[in-house]
Amino acid sequence: MNYLVADFIIRIKNAVLANRKEVVLPYSKLNFSIGKVLVKQGFLEEIKEKEEDSKKTLVVKIKYEKRIPIFTDVTLISKPSLRVYTPAKRITEVQRRGRKTIILSTNQGVMTGLEAKKKGVGGEVLFAIW
Repeated sequence: MNYLVADFIIRIKNAVLANRKEVVLPYSKLNFSIGKVLVKQGFLEEIKEKEEDSKKTLVVKIKYEKRIPIFTDVTLISKPSLRVYTPAKRITEVQRRGRKTIILSTNQGVMTGLEAKKKGVGGEVLFAIW
């Protein structure tokens, strides 16, 4: 695993496509904070830390509404080869493309584009989810 954010979000996407209810993912602080933001936004049901044999993992429950997943698709914006940063003023331009929610990594933690705009902080645009 070279890029943990992409691995985390694509594993969740694959689990949604396979109609799974739970996914077990490798632990990192960034992945856990992204998961908490996705739970708060309503894309995931819950995220828990689990420790087995002195190895931490994340257990993610995917949210469904009448057997249809809330999580539809995701687009990775920032990659290891090309990091995309945006100031607070341009967040609405990035998010305006459809009904997507962008997730940013800022100096105040991981948050959605709207939260970052309200706080007046910019950061690295990780991915867009809808």
